[in-house]
Amino acid sequence: MGQSEGVSKGVRVAVVGGGAAGFFGAIAAADANPHSQVTLYEAGPQPLAKVRISGGGRCNVTHHCFDPAVLVQNYPRGGKALRGAFSRFQPKDTVEWFAQRGVKLKTEADGRMFPTTDDSETIVDCLMGAARQAGVTIKTRSPITGVEKLDDTFQLQLRGQAGYAPCDRLLLATGSSPAGQRIARSLGHSLEPAVPSLFTFNVADQQLHLLSGVAVDPVTLRLSLEGLKKPLTQTGPLLITHWGLSGPAILKLSAWGARELHTQHYCGGLTINWLPAETQDQIRAHLQQAKAETPKRLIATYSPYPSISKRLWQYLLSRIGIEAEQTWANLSKKQINQLVTELSQGRYEVGGKGMFKDEFVTCGGVKLKEVNFKTMESSQCEGLYLAGELLDIDGITGGFNFQSAWTTGWLAGQAMGG
Repeated sequence: MGQSEGVSKGVRVAVVGGGAAGFFGAIAAADANPHSQVTLYEAGPQPLAKVRISGGGRCNVTHHCFDPAVLVQNYPRGGKALRGAFSRFQPKDTVEWFAQRGVKLKTEADGRMFPTTDDSETIVDCLMGAARQAGVTIKTRSPITGVEKLDDTFQLQLRGQAGYAPCDRLLLATGSSPAGQRIARSLGHSLEPAVPSLFTFNVADQQLHLLSGVAVDPVTLRLSLEGLKKPLTQTGPLLITHWGLSGPAILKLSAWGARELHTQHYCGGLTINWLPAETQDQIRAHLQQAKAETPKRLIATYSPYPSISKRLWQYLLSRIGIEAEQTWANLSKKQINQLVTELSQGRYEVGGKGMFKDEFVTCGGVKLKEVNFKTMESSQCEGLYLAGELLDIDGITGGFNFQSAWTTGWLAGQAMGG
């Protein structure tokens, strides 16, 4: 904020929200100015609840992507705003931050990074210890119900308590909490409505449901929705479930199409290319080769494609009416063309959404144009800072949502403490 050292010496900083962004912000503020008085308010009985359960209790801390230009491509909303922010604090800095405090991270094959202990408590203990060491006061069971700004001072109203807790600088890091959104609005901010992101697709096809557990990697998906100028596409692993479709490719598609899917009541047309490495002409040639080389074999029991399981192959054949007893010799030209289409652009109707276990994420929050992403300070209210999921930022699975929390919290803390 450009204040002189004399003014900032005794600065009172309040952080509302005891999650990843709130803790990083509080620690960074206290480290940046040891003379500051930093108080963190958490509404629940214990802080860092999401950190404890993330990644199945292992805590997917961040992602092994150290190029900000590539990193931002994993954020359906907020990537453009985060580009500069990641040049100041990115996954490499997160890894170093934890390493300096005795926590080593490891990288898995898909790029996700976890503590070497495979235990989220390692991360929780590290953050709690770093906060204590920096001199942060942590107040649990302390929900903030309202904030007023009088001149240069914020007055925080704690539920069930008379009077106000004053502070000079305020960080809102309340996640998707309605209470935090109300406070942001009361201080001049506008919000994008919250809608679900990262979810599975319901497909009303009983025969497909019987294939629950079958996985194919990779497939290419194309989702067509009313209101979209061009379909959304995604390539990656697909998992068939007892209600429809899941897997990383579906989850990414749901994230990129979250707003449009919400508008269309989660109904749309999905095209699946089960063989994205081949052109239609190559698929046709493969089928004709199988017909020439194995004319007496049953089509249902011999697939020229090892990546497609026998059960899935038979299901795809049934979709175009090929009988179980038909041989390759009796496969007509019309049927070959139908099979090429089914393998490369099979059509499925999405009729609703499921939920993705503990990783349920919403998009929406404070509009990004109302925040200075160099400092995370509000452009609507001087001395107010915002970080984490309260902002209209969301990433796909893989540690990206935590990384935006660490980054925005750290930037806010640095600015508040300085």
